[in-house]
Amino acid sequence: MGASQPIRSKPILTLTVNPALDVSTSTEQVVSVHKLRCSASRLDPGGGGVNVSRVVRRLGGQTLAVHTAGGATGEAYRRLIVAERVPSLVVPIEGSTRQNFTVDEATTRKQFRFVLEGPRLSEAEWRACLSALASSVPPGGFVVASGSLPPGVPEDFYARVARMVHEGGAHCIVDTSGVALTQALAEGVFLVKPSRRELGEHFDTVLDSTQSQVDAASALVATGAAEYVALTLGGAGAVLASKSGVIRLPVPPVQVLSTVGAGDSFLAGFVLRLAQGRPAEAAFRTAVAAGSAAVMTPATELCHRDDVERLEADLPAAVWLPG
Repeated sequence: MGASQPIRSKPILTLTVNPALDVSTSTEQVVSVHKLRCSASRLDPGGGGVNVSRVVRRLGGQTLAVHTAGGATGEAYRRLIVAERVPSLVVPIEGSTRQNFTVDEATTRKQFRFVLEGPRLSEAEWRACLSALASSVPPGGFVVASGSLPPGVPEDFYARVARMVHEGGAHCIVDTSGVALTQALAEGVFLVKPSRRELGEHFDTVLDSTQSQVDAASALVATGAAEYVALTLGGAGAVLASKSGVIRLPVPPVQVLSTVGAGDSFLAGFVLRLAQGRPAEAAFRTAVAAGSAAVMTPATELCHRDDVERLEADLPAAVWLPG
């Protein structure tokens, strides 16, 4: 029997305008005023789109990560991406790439996450991001625009991205929050992945019931804001809404070590399976498995392929139900 052939896949490009050098460590107890002796630190190249590209690579896919980088932290960031063999297109900026800091408290197993503001981008710099995207949009492929917007970037940035991707003949996937999310949805996207809080903020309500969550996700589809809405609910699972109906899946029982990167892992599993030609319901199962696998890893680590495949095999079938 011959060697198995690699799965053919449509191209995947990710865009991250506010990446972060993730620094993580642990200490016995977080106490004010006192010096806190910490364990050895870990460094990872974080930020929504870059994390998606990293997980796509781990799951056997191909991707191109477009991201900004500047200063000494930007140089460290570049080296880490090269070490993970993630192809990238760097948009140089004058400011220094931000850092995020995660501390695990050993005595309580609590996690403290400090998310720093990114460097201010000039108009020339954020327009350079759009230019890099314009020259790289993969016709027929997928573009994942993910993460927060740094100071200086207009709130309609992701709406501009969605318009550009659509004009380039590709599918736009957006994962952000607040006004940036609202503006992108007004333009219309292929897939959006909000959390319960983010979707509730969009509708100025609290989605505290199963029906309210399904209704909100379905409303975005009905108005044409998104073809697919993947609503993540933490330990309560996830909901997928489309014109075909609604799917709700639970998360498998796993030991939660860290939730950092779980949403990015979820999105990476979803878009990779779509790029490989799998139906949305199958992609959704992989996404839930990838997000669950990510919380099994410590600090800022992401999911591992063997964990994803094992958890996916144990998930129930994904069946479309009326919304």
